[in-house]
Amino acid sequence: MTMTLAVTMRDDSVTLDTLRANGSVPAVIYGPKQEPTKIQLDEKAFDKARKDAGEATIIALSGLDKPVEVLIKEVDFNPVKQRVTHVDFYAVDKDMTITAHVPLHFIGEAPVEDSRAGTVTKVHHEVEVSCKPADLPSHIDVDLSVLKEVSDKIHVSDLKLPAGVTIELEAEESVAVVSAAKQTPAGEESMEPIDMSAIEVEKKGKEEAVEEA
Repeated sequence: MTMTLAVTMRDDSVTLDTLRANGSVPAVIYGPKQEPTKIQLDEKAFDKARKDAGEATIIALSGLDKPVEVLIKEVDFNPVKQRVTHVDFYAVDKDMTITAHVPLHFIGEAPVEDSRAGTVTKVHHEVEVSCKPADLPSHIDVDLSVLKEVSDKIHVSDLKLPAGVTIELEAEESVAVVSAAKQTPAGEESMEPIDMSAIEVEKKGKEEAVEEA
């Protein structure tokens, strides 16, 4: 999926504070085949695009000499006003493999929770993938309806991926797991907490970055 965002070249004679006061956001585009280019764009339009696109959607920047396809790499915010102050766009090359963080969408109901036999713990909420820009998915579905027993897990290898997409995690990595319910002395059910240290969780932290493979 590709969306379009209008931008203009940035006028260096205008201060950044003036630019922001007028409702624009300063930004820069760069990439393996893109010279660093200073641009500006409408703050409200970018906010909407960021919420709709995240970092897993190709954005076509219009208004330049030629359209440039990018991913949102980094967004700086004013810590007090929580407004965007600067954006880094990474210009992708359609022929080169990229990496990006893609959100997981948990769908369906877990029968093990309906029966109150256990509760589901979501270990990952996003995964890093490698693919060509045209193959980049906006999200990956995780079907919880397969979790029927306390011992059930969903592994990376269980996820259905679009053609050309690879997840940068081990195939046996857990995405969602079930912990058992136990009876309290009063006969009420409580969920036994799962030992998260026993689950190998990737600890890279979210980088709003895309790297050339």
